[in-house]
Amino acid sequence: MEMRIMRKLTVLRAGLLLSMAFACGAGADEISDLKKQLAEMQTRIEQLEARQKKVIAEEADKAVEKKQVSALPDSMKWVEKVKIGGDIRYRHESIDEQSGGDWKQGVNRHRLRARLSITGKVNEDIDLGFRLASGSADPVSTNQNLESSFSSKDLWLDLAYFDWHPTTINGFKLIGGKMPQPFYRVGGNQLIWDDDLNPEGLAAKYETPINENLKAYLCGGGFWVEERDSAGSVDSSLWGIQAYLKNKFDGDTYLLGGLTYYDYGNIEDQRDLAAAWRGSARFFGNTPNPADTNVFAYDYDIIEGFVEYGFKLADFPVAVYGNYAHNTAAPGSKSNGWLIGLTFNKLKDPGSWRLGYNYRDLDSDAVVGQFNESDFIGGGTDGKGHRFNFAYQLAKNFEAGLTYFLNERKDDDKNDYRRFEADLVFKF
Repeated sequence: MEMRIMRKLTVLRAGLLLSMAFACGAGADEISDLKKQLAEMQTRIEQLEARQKKVIAEEADKAVEKKQVSALPDSMKWVEKVKIGGDIRYRHESIDEQSGGDWKQGVNRHRLRARLSITGKVNEDIDLGFRLASGSADPVSTNQNLESSFSSKDLWLDLAYFDWHPTTINGFKLIGGKMPQPFYRVGGNQLIWDDDLNPEGLAAKYETPINENLKAYLCGGGFWVEERDSAGSVDSSLWGIQAYLKNKFDGDTYLLGGLTYYDYGNIEDQRDLAAAWRGSARFFGNTPNPADTNVFAYDYDIIEGFVEYGFKLADFPVAVYGNYAHNTAAPGSKSNGWLIGLTFNKLKDPGSWRLGYNYRDLDSDAVVGQFNESDFIGGGTDGKGHRFNFAYQLAKNFEAGLTYFLNERKDDDKNDYRRFEADLVFKF
């Protein structure tokens, strides 16, 4: 209403000015200037009207949404506290590897990953998380091969956990169940833990500022690795504690560094962990006991050190990082693993992209081979080599990625291993 009145007054004013100009015998240049001023005023009014319409429309949408939410009956109020999400990944994969120095026939296959997650609020202090995923009993893979005459694919319980973060203890949370990996991994690397691995047990996390730029982070947990029912057998467990500091400098520059200690309980001289779901022993590069090749030769008490440095290079975010793992319970020649890597740029809006690279050298008993990255050397330990990655954001919630592994197994034959992955990932 106010805008229409303003428009009428402006037109009236312009008409009076033009009339006076003609009456006073104004020149052609003066009349042209008046017409130009009138056109500029008209343009400004139209812009103001457009902005006003946009604001009115947004306010109306908010009012409708608020009315719809408030209109929910009490029995349906829980809907406001629940979020549903998920993703589907379609992958083409090609693998070439040597055996005894000779190249085997290559593998070419298509694979599918599907995940559906639900998170909900119990109250202000407690959240719940739940996720189903494709895959198998393998704890480090959610892939399903497209094979077996269009057979149906399995769905498994991938996550089921609570997250208690009391408002009375700022920075603290307690997580229990089958949970996302609670320990920090610099650059998201998989030297010790595969991306798909979700441990089971209890974990506590705490973060606190030390000063304006420096923060301290703590994480500790106890996890049940394998329960054994047979007489004389004991359960295998994992205990871990991690501490690191992160200092933020000017802009996006930061430096992070810390230590972790992982202690596996009752794993030496116990059967291979994979036997429970594979039905046969496979040690994924770890050393079996020469006297009984169905059990582990060593314990796994792992000290981890890590560092990460983030900065901007020509307005592109960059992170360089390093990770080191040492198993204090294994012989020196079998006990060490290290990784260095970097990421350049990040995925955000359509058209954005990210580059990643890392190189690792992993001895046979530096870490538990069933739990580290399953794509590196085909899974497990006792290998070294490169991992290249490129990702591109095609559209909102839709990205494409390429990954290439150029690895070498550190066995007697020094067999090469090459793996190429092309992914399309859809999220909602």
